[in-house]
Amino acid sequence: MKSLAAGAAAVAIALLTFFWFPGHTWLQQDTQIYAPILEHMRDPAVLRNDVLAQQPHVAFTLYDEATLLLRNTTGLGFRQVLFFQQIATRALGIWGLWLMAASLGLDAGPALLVTALCSLGAAIAGPSVLTFEYEPTPRAFAVPLLMCAVGLAADRRYVASGVAGAAAFLYHPPTALAFWVVFLAILAVRRKPWGAAPLAAAIAILAIAARAQGGAGAAPIMFARLDPMDEQVQRFRAAYVWISTWPLSTIEHHLIVFAVALAAFWRIRQAMPAGLKLLLLGMASLGMASMPVSWLLLEHWKWALVPQVQPLRMLLFTTLAMQFLAAAAGVLAARRGRVWEAVVWLAAACVPPVQAVATEAFPLRRATVIVALGAVAALAAWRAPRLSPAAALAAFFAIPTLAGVVNYPHLHTAELAQLSDWARSSTPRDAVFLFADTRRSLDPGIFRAEALRAVYVDWKGGGQVNYLKGFAAEWWFRWQQTLGAGFRPGDLPKYDGLGITFVVVEPRNRLPLPAAFENRKYLAYAVGPRVQLP
Repeated sequence: MKSLAAGAAAVAIALLTFFWFPGHTWLQQDTQIYAPILEHMRDPAVLRNDVLAQQPHVAFTLYDEATLLLRNTTGLGFRQVLFFQQIATRALGIWGLWLMAASLGLDAGPALLVTALCSLGAAIAGPSVLTFEYEPTPRAFAVPLLMCAVGLAADRRYVASGVAGAAAFLYHPPTALAFWVVFLAILAVRRKPWGAAPLAAAIAILAIAARAQGGAGAAPIMFARLDPMDEQVQRFRAAYVWISTWPLSTIEHHLIVFAVALAAFWRIRQAMPAGLKLLLLGMASLGMASMPVSWLLLEHWKWALVPQVQPLRMLLFTTLAMQFLAAAAGVLAARRGRVWEAVVWLAAACVPPVQAVATEAFPLRRATVIVALGAVAALAAWRAPRLSPAAALAAFFAIPTLAGVVNYPHLHTAELAQLSDWARSSTPRDAVFLFADTRRSLDPGIFRAEALRAVYVDWKGGGQVNYLKGFAAEWWFRWQQTLGAGFRPGDLPKYDGLGITFVVVEPRNRLPLPAAFENRKYLAYAVGPRVQLP
């Protein structure tokens, strides 16, 4: 397949993954944190009373600079420019997957089959990450750029691979760490030191950008130890960072994934170029090593840097390697006429997008779809290689419809939009809201970003406790004073003393006071010294 055609196919698959499956979201996960930070950076008067926006953790990334530049240049909103980056980096990552498949000597059809199967995405149990992130976050851009870098290295374009890896590093250094550990070793062995020049440039750029931001971001705490209070807050709000909190079935799942990856690697090792071998096996192994290393450094030595870097998230490369190697092993087996072996490998490649934890019971519906997809893909690769991409495309529709996989809920409602519109147009810019009876609901984060009004405390906003010590202490205090204690109407005077100006409750907790706003799902009440319950 010519480069132009491969690029067009990558863009087409990227659009399919964005608009259909695995899909995309906005203000449902981490963009609830990043969008307010970006809004405050663009206009410091916006959300100046919101502790989340006041204490960003984007100093050592170009995510904010790139996004602000695109917004100022194009005049589009943050949502649009972030989605543009998400689609563009996905397309580059999918092109990288195609380069990896093509390096095995596969024809265009089978190579696209492998590429498309890997593009189905996967949820990584334990560290709570995805191979194809739904939200346009720094990691969502970095991971596909690393896929592109691996593909370029497989094609022996080492300088171009370094550029893609450096771009990933600029977006999210912790995510790029696994790639650079292995890639630098490859460059050293092959005596190609110039391949590291893009990384050196990226480090210099980040250092300059961090210095230019001044107090706008927070630097990592390099050598500090966690105190008991830090650990308590992190275990409460960011338990996924602590491997001791994971169920045993999750650890067993990753062991199985790695075993399947090793078996597939052994099966096709002779067809793989050396660079691809080292990168896939090395990054997958680093993912597995992250579990004992994280336990030692964090849970035993209490190193405060570990929750910021989150090495356990390297496990996404173990799953991604398994998907690619299993799909490639299936296609190569089909080409040799080993149809039943091909079915097994291709079905294994279809497991991650369907079932996050392989050690848990598979519903019959999902198991049937997995086996059927493996069989269809194997038969296509065996009998009609040119049409085999159609088998992979069928998976994009069979998994969400026939297998019933729903990757994310739909949290945006008309009632929440009405509340946000009212707050944005009818309340003071410095107003502070408390969703007093929601506890772990994601509604307050959507409201903060859409209304551009401060939220006193919310569950999703606490996602920065493992990055910023000062923020963790403040968030924990606010949580205990309000949501952690539960909603009591008699606490309105206390809320006023905390600086809260509006309390939002559900109709079941209606107060005997005139509401400033009301619809079917929310009531908002002004809080102040003259507000007293009858």
